Amino acid sequence: MLKDLMTLGIGSALLAKEKVEEELKELIDKGKMSKEEAEKLLEKAKAKGEEQENALKEEIKTALKEVIDEMGLATKEDLEALKDEWKPKRSR
Repeated sequence: MLKDLMTLGIGSALLAKEKVEEELKELIDKGKMSKEEAEKLLEKAKAKGEEQENALKEEIKTALKEVIDEMGLATKEDLEALKDEWKPKRSR
């Protein structure tokens, strides 16, 4: 299900990007916007999208950590600590 949601999100983003690019091209063709202005706008939108993507990733990480904690599941760090604890002590 998560994979389907991710695929849907990516597909939607691509469609939105194409629509924005079409609209900007139309504005350029009509002389209502320069090519440089359009490029700046696209870069600004891209940067904002990357910020939102990073924020979403952090929210997902936090939510997953909360679920793992609530379920009482062992983390990689927990397993490593146990592994280290049970290693035979080397004689000096």
